[in-house]
Amino acid sequence: MPVLHFLMERQQPCRLDTFLKQDCGVSRRQLARLKHLPDGMTCNGQPIRSIDTVKYGDCIRLHIPDTTAIAPNPELSVPLLFEDGDLLVFDKPAGMPVHPSLNHRMDTLGNAFAARYPELTFRPVHRLDRNTSGLVAVAKHPIAAARLHGQIRKTYLALACGMPEESGTITAPIGRVPDSLIARCVAPDGKPAVTHYRLLHAGHYALLALQLETGRTHQIRVHLSHIGCPLAGDDLYGGDCTALSRHALHCAAFDYTDTHGRVHRITSPLPEDMQQLTELPDPVGTGQLFHGIVRISGAFPEASLCRSTEISTELQFRAPEGLIFPETLL
Repeated sequence: MPVLHFLMERQQPCRLDTFLKQDCGVSRRQLARLKHLPDGMTCNGQPIRSIDTVKYGDCIRLHIPDTTAIAPNPELSVPLLFEDGDLLVFDKPAGMPVHPSLNHRMDTLGNAFAARYPELTFRPVHRLDRNTSGLVAVAKHPIAAARLHGQIRKTYLALACGMPEESGTITAPIGRVPDSLIARCVAPDGKPAVTHYRLLHAGHYALLALQLETGRTHQIRVHLSHIGCPLAGDDLYGGDCTALSRHALHCAAFDYTDTHGRVHRITSPLPEDMQQLTELPDPVGTGQLFHGIVRISGAFPEASLCRSTEISTELQFRAPEGLIFPETLL
């Protein structure tokens, strides 16, 4: 059972439930569950009620119940790029689903996670399609999952057929294709969807960096196909499949702010199958960018390292039409 530690740092005393909800991100529902657990909440080692008062310096411990129903598969190996008390970040390969399903019972990220962390429940903060590679964040407990929901803004790299404008924003609602359980399309009655992109390199395929304001199913794939630039290898949405057997989409980077206010930039290198199609020895100008943490000047506090490589160059961020990309990507 995971145990969370919180230090009361308010100068004025307050009720425990007020402190947990306002300062620690604990939801009312989670508090209700903790009330009914033996030693669910303690203060300085002693049981405490949610209505009791806490003061500066008190150490609050929450004992979070956790169960997992996913079968472990210790034969699966997925690189772990980052870990702290709240979050794990895996570098998922293409071809691996995130969740088990009828046709994928033992070959998923969830199965690998269950083998490595048998005491935890599998709680991905976001999902990737089976053939999309890259970063997947997994919360270690329900409080972290609730705090991080919708807070991680990911940067994707993609190889597209055709040649879009240098940068742009695609605003087009997305809905289901009639009579299809899988395919999506741009539809007037669909859900709002917004995708920002920037062209990084123009070759046989266009190397793009993308960020999303919404998280619709197949959003990048549908939007790029909608403007006449489907992903390479994407047979579902009209992409050229001669050089790649899966759609060329990779979750490459995101920033994560931990509970201490430290910002971590977590990154994943472009996979070999996509790298070979860029026609560049190094598609982003510095291979180190996708192997470590960038020190971000001005936009964020100094990032702390989650891997051994630190980039000494300070990089500025700029945001065309709300889009934020590292300078070396532009």
